Amino acid sequence: MASTISIDKFIELSDIYPVIDVRSPSEYARGHIPGASNIPLFSDEERAAVGTKYVREGRQEAVRLGLELVAPKLNWFVDTLSSTVNQKNILVYCWRGGMRSASMSWLFGLAGFKPFTLDGGYKSFRRYAQAAFDRKYKFFVLGGMTGCGKTELLKMLKESGEQVVDLEGLANHKGSAFGWINQPQQPTTEHFENLLFNDLRKLNPSQPIWIEDESKSIGSIFLPQSIYNQIINSPTIIIETDLNNRIERLISDYTACDKKDLISSVVRIQKRLGLEKAKRCIEYIESGNLRDAIAITLEYYDKTYRYGIEQKKIPPKYLYFDGTSSDLIVKLTSVGKSITHPAFPD
Repeated sequence: MASTISIDKFIELSDIYPVIDVRSPSEYARGHIPGASNIPLFSDEERAAVGTKYVREGRQEAVRLGLELVAPKLNWFVDTLSSTVNQKNILVYCWRGGMRSASMSWLFGLAGFKPFTLDGGYKSFRRYAQAAFDRKYKFFVLGGMTGCGKTELLKMLKESGEQVVDLEGLANHKGSAFGWINQPQQPTTEHFENLLFNDLRKLNPSQPIWIEDESKSIGSIFLPQSIYNQIINSPTIIIETDLNNRIERLISDYTACDKKDLISSVVRIQKRLGLEKAKRCIEYIESGNLRDAIAITLEYYDKTYRYGIEQKKIPPKYLYFDGTSSDLIVKLTSVGKSITHPAFPD
């Protein structure tokens, strides 16, 4: 018989035991516990049919239909689990910790596995994750104009042992109108929150956490309001570099991109660029002149970013990055240590 465990214990064990999500494929796609594999009790169509049966004819008939649908798949469930995990201890959850996880855990137990089910299911995980966003985090915000190398510096900070949250990496988007190009499909906002929680839970909130300066949205996803509020109220260190360095970095990033994707992105912001500038930008892209195309878009993005900096409640610090400064990470961490964080005055 499966043991039912709390969300705290479930998350603790998820670092060492495989996690199995038995909800339907569409539920899993919308958002799941990071690292979980999907072995659905019902397909999307089967789940809809059982739900309709429940509404029209009651629980008993819905259960009967469920059994009819599941019976031919029992061997498949066990075979799929056996090929997915390499140990006997497994963590199982459904939406509310009800019949789906109980039924699958019973079957997996008969097959020789040792299942633990999540009390309250995925719903309890979501509550737990969202509550974590209300904690205080000692964020130090890495800012700077498009192309200054913030993503590169975040990677260097992480490699040096600093705590880092890569919001754009979690969002599969680089933040601008061009940020979707050559990126995997973005997660839903719900699953982005799950991924963000999974990163934050592994960090010490009272020690510096480096995070990139972002707007409320990154592509199609939205930051949790409490996290966004903390970002805009945390100390910001702005990376400055020469315009030519920025253009060269962006040329390197986008040279291999499909021209149609670049043009599509320009069209998205053509009203903000101005129709004449947008037209010239597209002509430059079509002719392979990325340098001048990028220069036009940076006029818009620089103006927008300057306005955002003016809204900062805490005056930012500034550091210069030439793209090769080996001591910049030391300078960054030193500046971070010298700043009193408003959420951690001691």
